[in-house]
Amino acid sequence: MTTVTQLLQTIASRVPALIPELERLRRDFHQYPELSNQEVRTGQVVADYLRKLGLIVTSGIAGHGVVGTLIGQHPGRVIAYRADMDALPITEAVDCPWRSRVPGVMHACGHDFHLSIGLVTARLLTELKEHLRGQIRFIFQPAEEGLPLGQEGGAKVMVQAGVLENPRPEAILALHISPLIERGVMGYCPEVVTAGADRVEMEIRGQSVHAATPHKGVDAILVAAQIINQLQSLVAQGKDSRLPVVLVFGRIAGGTRFNILADRVQLEGTMRYLDRAVRDNLVDRFESLLTGLTQGYGAGYALRSQPIYPILHNDPELTSQAVLVLKHIFGPTRLYRMRPVMGSEDFSYFAQQVPAFYFFLGARTPGTKGRPLHTPDLNPDEGALGVGLKAAASLLCCLSEPEFPWGLNRRESPTPE
Repeated sequence: MTTVTQLLQTIASRVPALIPELERLRRDFHQYPELSNQEVRTGQVVADYLRKLGLIVTSGIAGHGVVGTLIGQHPGRVIAYRADMDALPITEAVDCPWRSRVPGVMHACGHDFHLSIGLVTARLLTELKEHLRGQIRFIFQPAEEGLPLGQEGGAKVMVQAGVLENPRPEAILALHISPLIERGVMGYCPEVVTAGADRVEMEIRGQSVHAATPHKGVDAILVAAQIINQLQSLVAQGKDSRLPVVLVFGRIAGGTRFNILADRVQLEGTMRYLDRAVRDNLVDRFESLLTGLTQGYGAGYALRSQPIYPILHNDPELTSQAVLVLKHIFGPTRLYRMRPVMGSEDFSYFAQQVPAFYFFLGARTPGTKGRPLHTPDLNPDEGALGVGLKAAASLLCCLSEPEFPWGLNRRESPTPE
């Protein structure tokens, strides 16, 4: 039977020939992006591709999600791999032949990279099926970027739909491109990876009067401005400074006319945190602060701070195993330990159920600064596609090995290229 080391060598040797396929898929997805819970075409392309490979495919999960299962020829672990599918409501500013053809919609978070790496990983491992151990479950998830109000979907609903059952995976993996990390380099966090996120909604209630006589009413805009300033002060000084929290309001609306005091102001924002106890304490203190301020002005308020994404935790043992694989394959200088990031990720719903490993794939062209995710001029380096394929396929191959990690409990150990 082919050894793990031989399989890793075979994977490495086949990646270069699959680069055109990676680029073709990535550019196709990039030209036809779809928003959260609207991934009709994307889901169909994914399902058709996996069926042609001969995988066991289920589609229409949590809206447009797809799961494809690859069963190896030898006993081993069940390992899941997740790729997200949706795009963002951003008008692309990059001028390239494969720029978005959908007005106002763009793959500005790299999910086109994630999709193509996931699909070609399935293809590569299918070609090695006779040597593969265990089962690989490829989960293509819609609606990672956040749901429209009143809708359900994403990882939480996929979990509820049973994508982690029958049989239950022993681990789940995912990657995310980073346009601020140099191509060919990967980053990981050993425990906390991304922040938990709340959707914060407030309504400030005043009393409308003519602007010439503000003393006869209550200016909801003035009260809202005071509240925003005071909340920022509370976030800065009302907690342990070693435990970061971000509070930002992205929308504020109120008033009907320039010379009438607004009687209602609505604020919508987000709070990000790396410790749930800190979040809970701050929300309690928000209530006290708003009560005092609004009473002082004779105003009223309503506050809702709803958790939408849990904190994402990597499983320490699985992370140690995955890092061992990646260092052996790429060498120790191309993998580094990161600090947690304040972005959020609904992969955390999967990580709450089974041990998870989530890592970052560098996609910044060497010699450039790169542009952040969620920007209209994001242009990740396609050279990262082959690195991502090699990493994903190698990790899935190794972690499905029933006696992994070799080198700790068996003699055989993979070697670098």
